[in-house]
Amino acid sequence: MSVKTNNVYGRISISNATIAKFVSHVGMDSYGIVEFAEFGFLDKIAGIFKPHSITKGVKVSAVGDRIGIDVYIVAKYGVSIRAVAEALKESIKYKVEKFSGMLVGHVNVNIIDVRK
Repeated sequence: MSVKTNNVYGRISISNATIAKFVSHVGMDSYGIVEFAEFGFLDKIAGIFKPHSITKGVKVSAVGDRIGIDVYIVAKYGVSIRAVAEALKESIKYKVEKFSGMLVGHVNVNIIDVRK
């Protein structure tokens, strides 16, 4: 799957995996995040074969002409979870829109665990 758009110069297509990698980098640069976490059975199985996958904990979907992003994170102990989640949502939305030139429909942040 990929996100597609058109402009005067032609068609632009960005794969979901590329966007997921970009979101992982944005997330790891954010304060209060320890790591991304596996979010489903298939992601956990993939983690066995690729334990350090860069797209772990990031799910990207194309909904019409908008990008939908779900992230599953482990937050740092002692920080305001609400503040970390809001900052991450805003950062991902802004940076992905700037990176891709496409609109982000939603960013859902799921806190899976808290760790020091």
